[in-house]
Order: sequence, then structure tokens, then C-alpha cells
Amino acid sequence: MLLGGAAAMTGCATTPGNSTATRTGVIALIDKVNGHWQRTNAPTEWSFWNVAAYHTGNMAAYRLTGNEAWRRYSEAWAEHNRWMGAKSLDRARWQLTYGETDEHVLFGDWQICFQTYADLYRLAPEPRKIARAREVMEYQMSTSRKDYWWWADGLYMVMPVMTKLYAITGNRLYLDKLYEYFDHANGIMYDGQEGLYYRDAKYVYPAHRSVNGRKDFWSRGNGWVFAALAKVLDELPADDPHRAAYVTTFQRMAVALKAAQQPQGYWTRSLVDPAHAPGPETSGTAFFTYGLLWGINHGLLDRATYLPAARRGWDYLANVAVQPDGRVGYVQPIGDRAIPGQVVDQNSTAHFGVGAFLLAAVEMARLLERP
Repeated sequence: MLLGGAAAMTGCATTPGNSTATRTGVIALIDKVNGHWQRTNAPTEWSFWNVAAYHTGNMAAYRLTGNEAWRRYSEAWAEHNRWMGAKSLDRARWQLTYGETDEHVLFGDWQICFQTYADLYRLAPEPRKIARAREVMEYQMSTSRKDYWWWADGLYMVMPVMTKLYAITGNRLYLDKLYEYFDHANGIMYDGQEGLYYRDAKYVYPAHRSVNGRKDFWSRGNGWVFAALAKVLDELPADDPHRAAYVTTFQRMAVALKAAQQPQGYWTRSLVDPAHAPGPETSGTAFFTYGLLWGINHGLLDRATYLPAARRGWDYLANVAVQPDGRVGYVQPIGDRAIPGQVVDQNSTAHFGVGAFLLAAVEMARLLERP
């Protein structure tokens, strides 16, 4: 199946004869994928990161299409979770280390849901929708700690929360702390020489190496960061004093990602050592395609330089990752690294992979609005 998919993809360039080369065709594919997901997954799921990441894509799809059923799906999910992440009310017990319990209120994987709550608030402002988000984030910002984001995924989980809540409240502290936490995270995970991120301190070279002794940059981990930067820059004020730092990091990542893309359009799970865990992987590829398209659409990435890579990424997503029934395949399961020998095939799917696909598809539709 991998060989067939890759081989088929070499002939599916984005041309006028390909329906996914038109805005109408892209929107039809969004409808197919998102319709399949919502028909087969009830909104009554928890507010943890894996589910919440889907909703960030669903809300992007709603903003593009105005499909009220999709907005209602995310609203039903928010209501099911009482507009909360982790639900402990005892601040003395709140924790920021990894954890899936209600006491891990300060752990970013429980905070990504606030992105969707903020988006829903802006559509119909009711204080209860963001009351918990403000309580948690404003408590967190009142502390002297800056080590809240110690893993790459956390940047996607929480950075956009802070720009969204700034836009709603006008509280400048959201943007000041955003940069303080981002700068701390960079000191842990960012490889300035390569322009890429290690997943966390455990994977920094040379203490950790790929099977071939090379630096091991996990695809989805870098996807989380690249997408986070796009989402932050989308809402960050033009005069923010740290905007240039985010732009520079985003553009440097784009250079490295363009170089790491495989000829078939996808990115492998270990970016600079494809042999470590070869074959297509959709979640990283979708986040990278989203970021490249967003950068082109907003003038931060040169169109002539990056559009061929973005189109190759989209061709893979539209023609290999999406299955005939609308399922998004080749998504690496929940984890924290590229695992040699792990099976990732057309049947491998997950909430966050669908969410990432929707983000990429929305930006492709926007690209096609222009000549």
C-alpha cells in the first residue's frame, strides 16, 4: 500500500484537472473528511490534548465554510466539558508536570481546549465560556515560574491560547508571558544550527541519536511548533516587540523543513534521518503544509520558493492520506518520538491528525481564492 500510494502520488500533481486544485474541490474534501469524522465520533469526549487538537482544525473549517453543524459539534464538546480543561478547583493541588488527572491544571495538554473555547466566545460572547480559561492562565501568569513549556507539543497547546485571550481581554501580560515562556522553551529544545526543535530535553543531540547516529528531530513535534508559530503570528499585534523573533524562528524552520521534505510530498517521522523510521506520516506533514501555506498566504514566505513544497505536501494529503471513505490515514499514534519499525499505514488515524489536515486544507482553499 505504501509503494502504491507513493507511486500513485507522483502522477497527481496539483493541476487544473485535479479537483483538489480548485477551491471548490478542496472544500468538498474538507466536507468529506470532517463529515466522516463527526459521523463516527461523538462530541462527548474529554478535553485533553488529543481531542482538543481536532477541534482547533474543526473551528478553522467552520470559519472557512460557515457550516453551523461543525460549530455546534465543538460547542457540544465544550458544554460536555463544562468549558474546562483539568477540573480541580483546589489551586494548592494544581500541577504542571505531565499528567492526565484533574489536578494537572497547569499542564499545557489540558489547556489547548481553551483555544476552541475562546473561538466560540468570540462568535457569541458569554463570560462563562472563557471563565475557566482566564482563571487558569491568569493564575499561571501570576507565578514567577517560566518553565511551563518543556516539550515541543506544548507550544501548540498553549501559545495560541495566549494570543486569543489577549485579543479578548486586552491584558498585555498574556503577550509578555507568551514570549517569556517561549524563550525558556527555546533554551531547552531549539537547535539554532538546524532551525529545528528536539521534542524535549531527553532527545537533545548528542545524548540522544537516531539509529544512524544523527540528530533526531521528531516530525510531529516540529509540526506542533511550526503550526503554533503560524497561529500566534495570525493574531499577534503587528507592533508586538517580539514579533520579529517569532517570524525569524518561523522562517528558519521553513528553510529546514523544505530541505527535509521527501520527493513524494510527505515528511518522515525523523526529519533529518529518513531511514530511522521511513515512510509517510500525515500529522507532521499536515502541520508543515499548513504552516507553509499560511506563510505564503500572509506574505512571510516567498511564494516562488515555498509553493512547490506546499503543493507537494497537499498532494500527499489529498491523494494518499485521505482514504476513499474520508478517513485520514498514515497518522503516527500518540507518542513522543519516531519509533523504528512502528506500523503507520492507511488505517492509522487519530483526532489530532484530522485536525492538522483540516488546518492545511483551509489554508489551501484560501490560497486558491487568489489568482
